[in-house]
Amino acid sequence: MALQDVCKWRAPDTQETFPHLPQAGGWAVPRGWDPQAFLQTHGPRLAHGTTTLAFRFRHGVIAAADTRSSCGNYVACPASRKVIPVHQHLLGTTSGTSADCVTWYRVLQRELRLRALREGQLPSVAGAAKLLSVMMSRYRGLDLCVATALCGWDRSGPALFYVYSDGTCLQGDIFSVGSGSPYAYGVLDGGYRYDMSTQEAYALARRAVAHATRRDAYSGGSVDLFHVRETGWEYVSCHDAWVLYSELQKLPGPEKEQEEEEATPDGAGEGREPSVGLAPGDLKVPTERL
Repeated sequence: MALQDVCKWRAPDTQETFPHLPQAGGWAVPRGWDPQAFLQTHGPRLAHGTTTLAFRFRHGVIAAADTRSSCGNYVACPASRKVIPVHQHLLGTTSGTSADCVTWYRVLQRELRLRALREGQLPSVAGAAKLLSVMMSRYRGLDLCVATALCGWDRSGPALFYVYSDGTCLQGDIFSVGSGSPYAYGVLDGGYRYDMSTQEAYALARRAVAHATRRDAYSGGSVDLFHVRETGWEYVSCHDAWVLYSELQKLPGPEKEQEEEEATPDGAGEGREPSVGLAPGDLKVPTERL
């Protein structure tokens, strides 16, 4: 589920050209065929989904995603990587058609590398997002499906942009993309704060993806977690989504804690050692990858 499907926003038409890419009419399709009609006839649409999220806070940008790649009712790969490094200070989450996402990230990596060689410094996150949106907008109407959140750290600090294949380019603090994004947004909206600690941010990202994999049939596998710092991106952990959700269910919720406090009479706890609760960053789960 793309972001513009929810907010009903569309990018304006652009006539800009890009010198390093062929013209939109240069796609290899048989003569006499309209490209859009050809793709609709010979390219059946298969249901697919995922859960990817990213949010910005005072210590950088967190990116997390599940690892299940689906094709209709078939799980194509249970351990795919949906967070792709672009360079040492920039990551991107991938949602949509896997082949389209990988191809366009390779194009983006090449163009950013060429710009770095020409200018002597890495481009900003905003510049990378604008470049990707302009390149993909020229192929609008050709069934391209790429929805990504670019997470990076540049001279202006941590930055986060959402880019879609029709040219949409939005800046924000929280983005979740994919069929599991409504469930992830429910967790993120309830626990997000810009001044979170690093461990609180890790716990929030894991919890959001784990709950989404529980409710969304197209999401599952493991939960990959990345952190973009001023020194570069870091691969934090990979947790099994089912094990993580099971451990989260064992934690006492606010309603249960309130009932226990109401059931305890005044002074009943005197002379007894206080119980130590689990903090969000104290969750212990296996770190083996599937």
